[in-house]
Amino acid sequence: MTIKLKKCTIEDVHTLREISYDTFNETFKDQNSPENMKSYLEKAFNVEQVETELSHRSSHFYLVYVHEEVAGYLKINTGDAQSEKMGDESLEIERIYIKRSFQKHGLGKYLLNKALEMATEQHLKKIWLGVWEKNENAIAFYKEMGFVETGAHSFYMGDEEQTDLIMSKQIL
Repeated sequence: MTIKLKKCTIEDVHTLREISYDTFNETFKDQNSPENMKSYLEKAFNVEQVETELSHRSSHFYLVYVHEEVAGYLKINTGDAQSEKMGDESLEIERIYIKRSFQKHGLGKYLLNKALEMATEQHLKKIWLGVWEKNENAIAFYKEMGFVETGAHSFYMGDEEQTDLIMSKQIL
């Protein structure tokens, strides 16, 4: 399997919007109402919102390709781009999403390891993420990768308040 990672630029906005919308929808549509999904997807993944996120100096997106096909993406944040105040020595993995057809092929681990490499290169001390408390597969994966639960925060899916667990890993 040929895997390639590409850092996104503003020219990738439409590809990023499409993969973001598709993977989020695939992952969560069965556990949420159609109305809440529609509301969230339209707000979070419209072109203007994706452009804004791509333009933030402390946020970085990476597309992962398998045999020249977009299979998923990674979004990381540092500094003031983090969704929680974790300090300047932390890196947030805001999103790791893989198309269902590419899951169970090691791409999530590949992207997580890339984020860890980036944090290490920047001499950061902690990497963290939020994961929906009902996403048992993701929680198990992050625990396997050395993350521990360190808190929680609210996440709104449309008008429904949900809980994301905050999981962190210290970088040696």
